Amino acid sequence: MNSQVTPLITRAANRASKRSPDDSFDYLIVGAGFAGSVLAERLASQLNARILLVERRSHIGGNAHDRFDDEGVLIHPYGPHIFHTNSSDIFDYLGQFTRWRPYQHRVLASVDGQLLPMPINLNTLNGLYGLGLNAFDMEKFLDGVAEKKDDIRTSEDVVVNRVGRDLYNKFFRGYTRKQWGLDPSELDASVTARVPTRTNRDDRYFNDTYQAMPLHGYTRMFENMLRHPNIRLMLNTDYKDIEWVVPWKHMIYTGPVDAFFDFRFGKLPYRSLKFEHVTRQQEWVQSVGTINHPNDYGYTRVSEFKHLTGQRHPCTSLVYEYPMADGNPYYPIPRPENTELYRRYEREAEALNEVSFVGRLATYKYYNMDQVVGQALSLFKRLKDRRDAEVHNS
Repeated sequence: MNSQVTPLITRAANRASKRSPDDSFDYLIVGAGFAGSVLAERLASQLNARILLVERRSHIGGNAHDRFDDEGVLIHPYGPHIFHTNSSDIFDYLGQFTRWRPYQHRVLASVDGQLLPMPINLNTLNGLYGLGLNAFDMEKFLDGVAEKKDDIRTSEDVVVNRVGRDLYNKFFRGYTRKQWGLDPSELDASVTARVPTRTNRDDRYFNDTYQAMPLHGYTRMFENMLRHPNIRLMLNTDYKDIEWVVPWKHMIYTGPVDAFFDFRFGKLPYRSLKFEHVTRQQEWVQSVGTINHPNDYGYTRVSEFKHLTGQRHPCTSLVYEYPMADGNPYYPIPRPENTELYRRYEREAEALNEVSFVGRLATYKYYNMDQVVGQALSLFKRLKDRRDAEVHNS
């Protein structure tokens, strides 16, 4: 028998021997970010299930966790998290646990000595080239500079096919190389396909129907979500230290899928980030929430939190983001060989009836926050249907 498989079988046998109807948790949930917290809340409030929520870090909220710095400014330790969605169901669901502050994120890019709107729009083009184009003129301009491609495979293909080589070099290539440690020609088309190009003057970074921030912050929202008496939370805890000590019936795993299987097929590649937080003794530094630096400096962007939070304070706090090859896993690297490696783990995960995998790390895919919530709500429905069928058949 494969020695890497044996520990999983042994732990499963130990768990089974410790279970009884009266002392078992119905669900052991690994990770108190969006996926784990949504499922804990739904299972506890809707099914009256007993939940043990385990988090290895010292706080809830995952990477969306926020806190006050030493000057009392509300910051996002893991970089800016801006909520946006087109789903009224997801927006209304989270609205049970927070009031919303309307917020539309705006980004400028530092290019050729100017700060220009990003994503590229009519004002970007006119400001960069000193033109006076209208929307119809801009479409003609882009058609004239675009390098049309029949087969769109890479991130470079996506951009040059739409806006041509010069805009690609000024706004995309350097940023992508810093962010991913790879040239856009080496990355899947999905990376740059996320960023639109607009022929109007809409300078919002997102155009989703619902754009807002939790009025009192993400951590307060998560606290409200996890108040149910059926939820027991353990922080600073690695689930492997307790998974066969504490009896449970079903695990929901939101951590790295390769780590769950003890890296049986090798490590899945990720890009990481280093965050440099700076507090300034002045009210404002930037005119917008985020400024991108595609071609200068070692960091990719600088964000000023008070734009996001709406907080009034005489000081301000900013974060500089430095992409890294090593560190905490943030961004799955979208390349075919990485997808194929993940598929091997996915097949192993699908074979486990008593474990469900959900979230960015567990499914090796970059999701926005609303997409993680949607994935968690979908899993809740499947678990509810499964439980209803078991009750019906018992």
